[in-house]
Amino acid sequence: MSARVRAPELRGRGWLNTGGRELTLADLRGKIVIADFWTFCCINCLHVLDELRPLEEKYADVLVVIGVHSPKFEHEKDPVALADAVERYGVHHPVLDDPELDMWQQYAARAWPTLAVIDPEGYVVATMAGEGHAEGLARLIDDLVATHEAKGTLHRGDGPYVPPAEPQTTLRFPGKLVVGPDGTLLVSDSARHRVVELAADGETLLRAIGTGSRGRVDGTADTATFSEPQGLCLLPPHVAEVAGYDLVVADTVNHLLRGVRLGSGEVVTVAGTGRQWRSTVDDHAHDALSVDLSSPWDLAWYDDKVVIAMAGIHQLWWFDPIKRTAGMYAGTTVEALRDGPLAETWLAQPSGLAVSADGRRLWVADSESSAIRYVEDDVMGTAVGQGLFDFGHVDGPAAQALLQHPLGVCALPDGSVLIADTYNGAVRRYDPATDEVSTVATDLAEPSDLALTPDGAVLVVESAGHRITRLAPGALSAVGASTVDGPRHRTERKPTDLAAGEVTLDVIFTPAPGQKLDETYGPSTRVMVSASPPELLVEGAGTSTDLSRRLVLSDSVTEGVLQVTAQAATCDADVEHAACHLTRQDWGIPVRVATGSATRLPLVLRGLDAG
Repeated sequence: MSARVRAPELRGRGWLNTGGRELTLADLRGKIVIADFWTFCCINCLHVLDELRPLEEKYADVLVVIGVHSPKFEHEKDPVALADAVERYGVHHPVLDDPELDMWQQYAARAWPTLAVIDPEGYVVATMAGEGHAEGLARLIDDLVATHEAKGTLHRGDGPYVPPAEPQTTLRFPGKLVVGPDGTLLVSDSARHRVVELAADGETLLRAIGTGSRGRVDGTADTATFSEPQGLCLLPPHVAEVAGYDLVVADTVNHLLRGVRLGSGEVVTVAGTGRQWRSTVDDHAHDALSVDLSSPWDLAWYDDKVVIAMAGIHQLWWFDPIKRTAGMYAGTTVEALRDGPLAETWLAQPSGLAVSADGRRLWVADSESSAIRYVEDDVMGTAVGQGLFDFGHVDGPAAQALLQHPLGVCALPDGSVLIADTYNGAVRRYDPATDEVSTVATDLAEPSDLALTPDGAVLVVESAGHRITRLAPGALSAVGASTVDGPRHRTERKPTDLAAGEVTLDVIFTPAPGQKLDETYGPSTRVMVSASPPELLVEGAGTSTDLSRRLVLSDSVTEGVLQVTAQAATCDADVEHAACHLTRQDWGIPVRVATGSATRLPLVLRGLDAG
């Protein structure tokens, strides 16, 4: 029997959602605690927030969720930005600010998100990486409740969450924007769970589509509901006439596409089941209402179809509103930066789309790799960006330029593209003719999208400013642009020291209580391994079904990143109608190759690793 592991004390820069109170583990004794290590840029972390909500409601008198915010990007270290994110994403539990990743290291987290379950006596009883753990967590909580109620160590009652004051603004964390056919502005008012129409001044509210409460109900403008909608796409008139609606909305947290008839404001579901995609990659067309989606974040009309930035699974998808079909367009679901044929490319949380004036090129804001990518002639390329862990605010030649988590793009008539460089608070411009990047506006509040008006003005969605603003006249001219040689950053996580030569990779996975590995449709596990630079990994790259694998690391490459993707399929055990579950996680592990270092790399997908 392995020794019980005492949970490290919770310490950080400060707390949110506690009414100013600093919490300790002693304050939480008697409760089941889930420490959720997250960062607000990470789509998988946002999925886990959604998975935890029903558990928080069901087990409100025995469960306390503590969000431990351990940032990836420099901007995420800003306490004001963190407070904004906590409100934006409806985080209704205490959050500990962990800007230097101290708690992350204390709890041996290796991936965003990581969950650590602490029992009522203060011991860590389970650790799990990635998303898809809700059912297993519910079973574990039930077991812990029964055990500790019998022991007398479970204390029921209210938790320490204190809600903040409700703000009053016309918009709340708007996400995306399109200019309507009559010059009005259609905006996804994301934190208010609705789509609004503003006058051309960007301020006057003309109407709201949706009640403003989180939900997934079709109906009239006054009764329909959304959940954190983002991308908007106006259909060409001839397509809209056949489809029966004018506007497609990426209903992000509902994992749906919704259609809106602008004349009446009526909302209909046009794609998605409402379930999050957890399947295998295929290139087939599917009935749009029978296929699962995963956090669609932006939309664009390209190649005679709606292209979807499917942020949740690091892919682009397509949707045909006339045939009412949908399918995968680009990407393998591996989260990284790799160009090439669309079926083989790697993306990292694509979040913004725009089409060039001639219709040939689709621009993509690939947020987690801080990159601007493009699709042309069935191939994906990268214009700006260097990978998952390199970011900053640097202009000049595109090969050296750096962005920080861009969420939006806007194609200009001259062939260049504007970039909503979100975490730098800037609008940047990439010009393919010169292959240069410049800065055209700064000091913006998390710009998340851009749009061009018929008269040539540029509108900016300042998401954290809760407003739509216009770029100053002349900002796009050569005189108006500037060249910034700002900071260069790299995500600083303590590297894992590994020995050159043979290393054993062990992915640790224990099925949740009441579940077993499911091989009904083939092997229940899959592990994919690659490296950056590729030369780091002499042997062991590729895909296999074994959770343990022999790697060989080069003795001539001193550092790099091992990229590991693991998934495990489980089903309920010993029940008549067993439900199926898929657990998946991507790790990007900074590695330092050093003599005499470890020869085993353990990664916990689910379980409690004693090694």
